[in-house]
Amino acid sequence: MVKNAKKEETLTLIDNRTGRSYEIPIQSGTLRAMDLRQVKIDESDFGMVSYDPAFLNTATCRSAITFIDGDKGILQYRGYPIEELAENSTFVEVAYLLIHGELPSKFQLRVWIQDITQHTMLHENIKKFMDGFHHDAHPMGILVSTVSGLSTFYPDAKNIDDPACRRLQVVRLIGKMPTLAALAYRHSVGKPYVYPDNDLSYSGNFLSMMFKMVERKYNPNPILEKALDVLLILHADHEQNASTNVIRCIGSSHVDPFSAAAGAVATLYGPLHGGANEQVLRMLAEIGSIDNVKGYIDSVKKGERRLMGFGHRVYRNYDPRAKIIKRIAEHVFEVTGRNPLLDIALELEKIALNEDYFVQRKLYPNVDFYTGLIYQAMGFPMELFPVLFAIGRVPGWMAQWEEMLKDSEQKIARPRQIYTGPVVRKYIPLDKRA
Repeated sequence: MVKNAKKEETLTLIDNRTGRSYEIPIQSGTLRAMDLRQVKIDESDFGMVSYDPAFLNTATCRSAITFIDGDKGILQYRGYPIEELAENSTFVEVAYLLIHGELPSKFQLRVWIQDITQHTMLHENIKKFMDGFHHDAHPMGILVSTVSGLSTFYPDAKNIDDPACRRLQVVRLIGKMPTLAALAYRHSVGKPYVYPDNDLSYSGNFLSMMFKMVERKYNPNPILEKALDVLLILHADHEQNASTNVIRCIGSSHVDPFSAAAGAVATLYGPLHGGANEQVLRMLAEIGSIDNVKGYIDSVKKGERRLMGFGHRVYRNYDPRAKIIKRIAEHVFEVTGRNPLLDIALELEKIALNEDYFVQRKLYPNVDFYTGLIYQAMGFPMELFPVLFAIGRVPGWMAQWEEMLKDSEQKIARPRQIYTGPVVRKYIPLDKRA
């Protein structure tokens, strides 16, 4: 007899249609959806399935990468608070943490940086591929296509069962993503491409490829370089959001990581995901001045307008990333000058945080509320905002992709549906249809 054995936690389910009761095991506070299949009217019945549009209360995986407590406003990567990582680490160091599970030693970090730096260059044919896009093509559209196109340049990426090969693709994508992003932008504005400068940091190199013109050596402003690096850290992973769910879903078919990542980038293209901070800027511009904030708030209460940059599917408290970004904004504006929309944003936040209408609904500023203001002040056009998001999210996507491949419980994603169409109908020949 086993002493002090923990009693198995179960849920008793009674089917009032049949009067039968079922004991459903509870594991880590969850029920397995497949356990519901035993609940049937008779043996011919398919069994119960759970219905959860948009995965509001469904866990699709076990993950050791990111922890979020939305009620308490907590975000951690591999157990480390986001506040400490943003204060003390670089983006490349955080990328190592997400991929490998531990913070690197000095030697490991040096090797990691060297590996990424070796893969910042692009095949010349990729530039020719970009040249095929129309001059005013959106940078995100170009990025989606070129990330997918990498799979044709690196056919070895299909060897997803080889750990060494997987690591190589991870390093390739982290290294090449800023180059692809910068080239996509410069193509869209008709500027000549700038090659990577491997003497610069990850963020500094991206700023160089974005903004260098005729100078021999581009020297990024250290405050702006640091600000961009922190913003990338804050976007590096965020549990099972839409784009992460997509890369896991596509990856479950065992496609190469570039094709899977292209799907994730495409998800960020949507205004409800990667384009949310652009919507904030448009809202602030619509308000126009501090004098109009109260009127805009009143229209939000009446349901006539939406308050962009407030509230979050996960956080029911102040988004911890928003607090960090608000501090960064002060340093950035000391260099770039104060964004005229900032005063409107501060007044909007002040009212929203003190009025019962917003407090009761737990509508706190999220990560998108201030990022657009910072990006705009740094010289990034609005159409590039989701591109910046994509650069930061690559390490998280790759960590989630590899974790999914190693998870023995994962199979190719194939959710159920509830059919609402017509029942079986008799086929009518074409010449007899009304």
